[in-house]
Amino acid sequence: MSAGATSKRLVIDFSLPGQAGTEASNKIIHYFGNGGSTSPYLVSVSAPAGQTLNGHEAEVARAFQVAQKARPGLRVIDESTSGDKVFRTKDNRTAFALVFYPPPHNQSFKMPTEPLRHATSAAVPAGWTVGVTGEDALAAGDSSGGGGNSVLLETLLGGVGALLVLVFVFASFLALLPMVVAAASILLTFVFLLPLTYATDMSFIVQFLVSLIGLGVAIDYSLLLVTRWREERDHGRDNHDAVVVAMETAGRAVVFSGVTVAIGLIALVVLPVPFMRSIGIGGALIPLASVLTTLSLTPAILGGIGPRVDRPRIRHENKPSRAWAGWATRVVRHRVIAAVVAFLILGALFAAFLGVKIGLAGSDSLAKKGPAFEAFQQLKRGGVSTGWLTPMQVVTTEQGAQNAATDLVRVDGVQHAVVSTDPGNVSNRQTVLVVVPTSETVNSSTVGTVRRVIATANHNPSILGVAGPGADQIDFLKAVYGNFPLMLGLIALLTFVLLARGFRSVLLPIKAVLLNLITVAATLGFMVLFWQQGHGSNAIFGVHATGAVTFWVPLMVFAFLYGLSMDYEVFILSRIREEYETTCETDDAVVEGIARTGRLVTSAALILFLAFVALATGPGTDLKVFASALGFGMLLDATVVRSLLVPALVSMFGDWNWWMPSWLGRALRVRPLPRVNVPAQSAAADRVPVK
Repeated sequence: MSAGATSKRLVIDFSLPGQAGTEASNKIIHYFGNGGSTSPYLVSVSAPAGQTLNGHEAEVARAFQVAQKARPGLRVIDESTSGDKVFRTKDNRTAFALVFYPPPHNQSFKMPTEPLRHATSAAVPAGWTVGVTGEDALAAGDSSGGGGNSVLLETLLGGVGALLVLVFVFASFLALLPMVVAAASILLTFVFLLPLTYATDMSFIVQFLVSLIGLGVAIDYSLLLVTRWREERDHGRDNHDAVVVAMETAGRAVVFSGVTVAIGLIALVVLPVPFMRSIGIGGALIPLASVLTTLSLTPAILGGIGPRVDRPRIRHENKPSRAWAGWATRVVRHRVIAAVVAFLILGALFAAFLGVKIGLAGSDSLAKKGPAFEAFQQLKRGGVSTGWLTPMQVVTTEQGAQNAATDLVRVDGVQHAVVSTDPGNVSNRQTVLVVVPTSETVNSSTVGTVRRVIATANHNPSILGVAGPGADQIDFLKAVYGNFPLMLGLIALLTFVLLARGFRSVLLPIKAVLLNLITVAATLGFMVLFWQQGHGSNAIFGVHATGAVTFWVPLMVFAFLYGLSMDYEVFILSRIREEYETTCETDDAVVEGIARTGRLVTSAALILFLAFVALATGPGTDLKVFASALGFGMLLDATVVRSLLVPALVSMFGDWNWWMPSWLGRALRVRPLPRVNVPAQSAAADRVPVK
């Protein structure tokens, strides 16, 4: 019941309160009811072959007037309202108009693409053609349904993939148990989320994250607990005792893991960006709900009908995996080589990350077919630049508009500055200029034109503000990435304290934080190669090189991947520490820990990967970039980092892994592990363990 109600209350809002671009945008929306940070539609009408626009100006103007009435709140700027012939193509066969629409506030909002097309088509003379394009129309491509699957369908796709992995892991009907837990966890998250929608605006993006990331996280936690329960059962414990031991060991790891993931996400609240704060709060509910569900519903089911559904018993957990034990033994034996190979892979991806461009996806990557694509290609053939897709909207006084346009058109990178004399473009003695750059302002390289326009505007008293996609990018970079060090420091400190208590170690938490940061940087390098430069995006998704990484995606990837990858660090090191407490031999503990958790971590990563693959089928290039980055990051973390680099480094550090000074132990209220109050390299550190 709460899931449907919550979804309806989620909002679409990317504003940045207090920033100049947002303030100008709010002013435009307040006085004109449309435009602001949104990019306008380009509606075009084309004469039949052999005819031109000459003599048909009145008919074209009337068609655009009809288009303005297609939906309430539209504002049109064209040749008839500005007297400017820049709204014609070079061949004089096509005229176009800029149509500004009210910004969407929730998911029930319908874009005016089709109403504009139908209204304009009904008003043009017979034989004339109509096109509707723009950033939003191109982003939707040729899909009339919105360009992607629904949240429910994506969740079902991810669930089917996860079930196949669970069947392989358990080889029994027990594979259904994590699915039941995940379903309950997702619904519980929506229950927690609903009251928050009454207290503050929550972004519509949260529902995708709750459904897909919630699916993967809950399955992972339940998978860890059920696997340990089966292991204890195979060691001869009765069902009740097996549940108790699984809760004492795997349950403890689940708690630490869930809190760590929540820390990475809740740290987003320090950013002065409402939609990212809401994602941080909503995202933090995902692991917390997963922990609560896993630690209540899972042991209840296992304690009741667990043995009856664990059939057929094809796979047993009484012995560690031979394959993973052999792998860990080789990594320990050649730990220096293993560490070097892992760092080379991560270093190559990090080098690619250094070439990142922050901005928006270019128009070439938004669509390659469909009516919007064809309409824009026709305009481009007529000499219309891509700058018309992302014009700046400059608020000026009515009297100073022409003077402001004269100043701004001289700015390097500006192609046109259009003043509309239409009464609908004047309100409260203010008007909105349309400043068109020579090319679309979509990344940190091309947004320089917007910076120069803003600098010029600051010296003109008639100009009251500059809005548009380019201005939003500049504000976002300042507001978000300017506060990123604070967010990073907060996450690192909280993570260190939590893991230091959990592992009773100084070195392991530091290593975990650093490796997670390296993993995130390498994943961002993948985004640069795959999406920004287009090495694979077209082949897999049919999307050409974006030319930039959408400005909000890297921070979102950092917040989610930092926490999710810490899951596997906690899973592996918890088991290694448990084995070390028994043997007091680091290398033996590494081999046993990897042998016990290798298949588990790999399967858990694969489940999350499949969830992100399902998320990547959603609408919009930005969502595909975000989901594919998280999917790649999960695989990279589970293979190169956790299966290669972590065991190599833990083996190299020996007993230093478990050292904690007594004063820090007292401050954290934990006891150091035995035998390691004073760090001393174990005499067995160089011995290759044999299991």
